[in-house]
Amino acid sequence: MILDGIFTLPLVLPPTVAGFFLLYIFGVRGPVGKFLLDFFSVKIAFSWSATVLAAAAISFPLMYRSSRGALEQVDPNLIYAARTLGMSEWTIFLKVSLPTALPGIAGGMVLAFARGLGEFGATAMIAGNIAGKTRTLPLAIYSEVSAGNMDRAYNYVLLIVIFSFVVVALMNYFTAQENKR
Repeated sequence: MILDGIFTLPLVLPPTVAGFFLLYIFGVRGPVGKFLLDFFSVKIAFSWSATVLAAAAISFPLMYRSSRGALEQVDPNLIYAARTLGMSEWTIFLKVSLPTALPGIAGGMVLAFARGLGEFGATAMIAGNIAGKTRTLPLAIYSEVSAGNMDRAYNYVLLIVIFSFVVVALMNYFTAQENKR
């Protein structure tokens, strides 16, 4: 229950709060950030890696909840039948549970990707808005609107809307596949 709460927490926290925690943990003075810098000369904060980390951390709960739900929906009779055939638990997971839950897991992946695509708050906190280095599409739109470049902002918005439409179409496809089962 505590682990479930930890995995789901970024879903309910404001993204800037989640970004603050990421900055605290992965910043050059944070426990993980200091370790990575001292032993591997790797700096996470205000790098492209930080943008990926922020998007992954914010969108992970959607993937987790969808995958968990899909795995919980696997028919227990299939698992019991596999056990009576002598399959190990690992084999049951790989050959029965995972293929059965795959459409739900794939849908969760698409949903998490779509959420990560629009991430703004946590990305701004841990990665900043450095042009050519850590600027994502949402941050670019914000920067262009702030600078009064509405035509450029419109082009970015159009790009993200088209891309998001494709993601929604994929989500609908995977949902339809899951409903066929």
